[in-house]
Amino acid sequence: MKFVRFASAGGEVRVGVVAGEHFRVLGGHTDLLPLIEAGEAALLEAGRRAEKSGEEVDPAQVRILSPLATPPTFRDFYAFEQHVRAGRAWRGLEMDPTWYEIPVFYFSNPYAFRGEGEVPMTPGAEKFDFELEVAAIVGKAGSNLTVEEAEDHIVGYCVLNDWSGRDVQHREMTLSMGPVKGKDTATSLGPYLVTKDELAPYATATGFDRAMTVTVNGRPYTEANWSDVYWSFPQMIAYASRGTQVRPGDVIGSGTCGTGCILELSRTHGEEDYPWLKAGDEVVATVEGLGSLRNTIVAADPVHPLKRQ
Repeated sequence: MKFVRFASAGGEVRVGVVAGEHFRVLGGHTDLLPLIEAGEAALLEAGRRAEKSGEEVDPAQVRILSPLATPPTFRDFYAFEQHVRAGRAWRGLEMDPTWYEIPVFYFSNPYAFRGEGEVPMTPGAEKFDFELEVAAIVGKAGSNLTVEEAEDHIVGYCVLNDWSGRDVQHREMTLSMGPVKGKDTATSLGPYLVTKDELAPYATATGFDRAMTVTVNGRPYTEANWSDVYWSFPQMIAYASRGTQVRPGDVIGSGTCGTGCILELSRTHGEEDYPWLKAGDEVVATVEGLGSLRNTIVAADPVHPLKRQ
């Protein structure tokens, strides 16, 4: 089942399910978080009712939003080895053996989530980048979970695009902190929350045999496969829950897939072939079975001085 959150031309926000070529509305809801908090069984039952009798909506007449308006938390991991190697090389570092022992992550900004449409560049950044990821959405609370237990805590998956101001990020991380402002202007999530049963036939040892692609202004950039991920989502969630809690609606990002960003592509092929994003560029991030997120880059907000003049 695919759940969707959307806004009409007049700005009314609603929640529904994908039913063929149309959406069917779940009446009385403007966010998926309360439905997820009610439990997986309640979420699926609400979806089935909407499929049978919900108001029909034409997807062409609405704007798709993030399935979750404001997730409780957003943990972004670093689980694809090819991207990790590229990122560390960018900072002049070799692979650290510790990466193969623990699935590290950082906390990012839950206020920055959006769906399709405009994405503002990072203030002060000249090297703006996409990052294609998969997100797992936590469906129930848990603490100190085993990997086997953690798998049962996933309610579904989404496409995730972790937009990055690379020059701002690089400057921050020379101080052994961050990424902070290099990452938290925008995070795209959607276009749907796809329940995990739809992915089950494609399961592999650590992920799913589903293609991951990005185009920029119609030109293919990224070609990867979810099955290439080193750390599985159950492993990531088990680690995230160690000594603390995960809760319904928490977003768990996989980290960028191989070739899933301009940083990696430009290091291999050069910035002339893969230039940084600019205002007006259209980026379409797709994960097979999860859908496509279509975004247009717009100019950044101004940078205000921090020191008194």
